[in-house]
Amino acid sequence: MTKANKHKSALHEKEGVSQPEITNSKTISKLKGKREIQPSAQNLIAKILKGDITALSRAITLVESKNPKHLEKANTIINDCLPKANQSIRIGITGVPGVGKSTFIEAFGKHLTGLGKKVAVLAIDPSSTITKGSILGDKTRMEDLVKDKNAFIRPSASGDSLGGVARKTRETIILCEAAGFDTIIIETVGVGQSETAVHSMVDFFLLLKLAGAGDELQGIKRGIIEMADAIVINKADGDNMKRAKLAQKEFNKALHFYPEKESQWQPKVSTCSALQNEGITNVWKMILEYQSLTKQNEYFELKRKEQNKFWLLQTIEEQLKSDFFKRSEIKKELQHQLQLIELNKVTPFAAADYLLHFLNSK
Repeated sequence: MTKANKHKSALHEKEGVSQPEITNSKTISKLKGKREIQPSAQNLIAKILKGDITALSRAITLVESKNPKHLEKANTIINDCLPKANQSIRIGITGVPGVGKSTFIEAFGKHLTGLGKKVAVLAIDPSSTITKGSILGDKTRMEDLVKDKNAFIRPSASGDSLGGVARKTRETIILCEAAGFDTIIIETVGVGQSETAVHSMVDFFLLLKLAGAGDELQGIKRGIIEMADAIVINKADGDNMKRAKLAQKEFNKALHFYPEKESQWQPKVSTCSALQNEGITNVWKMILEYQSLTKQNEYFELKRKEQNKFWLLQTIEEQLKSDFFKRSEIKKELQHQLQLIELNKVTPFAAADYLLHFLNSK
């Protein structure tokens, strides 16, 4: 073996493929620079009022952000969009997981866009209490509606604030209305306090139920029934049709035991099959009847004014709570009080009272 062959190896580095001109460093730098430039608040406002979906999505992202600079920008956008808002019907839809909310909303949304309506769906996805992550799968479940040019779907993680809605969803509604959406649908996670929160920000509250799921009588006892303006029994097709009709009769009887609503509206019970696209027209007819009655007796506007007052107080409470726990001295003293609670040296109530007085003494 020669000396030359001795050092020759099968493992050697080949010359790489030369980069095309488009990917040179100067071009990449220019592209990055363009991407990083964020539109101004005024630019976003102008585009939102023209119905630009990209600008609307960017503005909602600012609303959802925890960055103080983003919050300031979001407030400017919301204030300028507010005069163009409130021209819509806001519909809350809730029901236990598996009831078919996404399927129903897609069928319902497609029916409305077919009538020339512009529909915005704000889907609140459940956040994990462990990882804080969420599925955000509504866009994949509403394949047809997401392609509709007259529909806008925005899934948002619910987080841990008042069932996942609170201020951010309220402000998103304003932005969607300013962008020209005349029908706002808010889907809840169907658990916890989310129903109460959504009820406090919509005009019409729809409860989806399943027949034969064993929760007819149990459901009648729940406070959710009192909030509902309509109960719709979904999946009323095939072998399930008979059970759906029976459940409809049971709910109709139960609703007559509840006191008359301030709106003077008598809640109705209907059946539908979102999968077969049956009964959807009747649901929209009910909502229009409700809207006509409540606008005539002026309850529609009264309810919105009361909701605004509620959210003013709610926002103050949220801000005070946030400011309280952000304070460094409170963080330190809170840990001390938690240790005392673990050692059974103080009750949770006494510790809370101490912390509140401790803050006032500073």
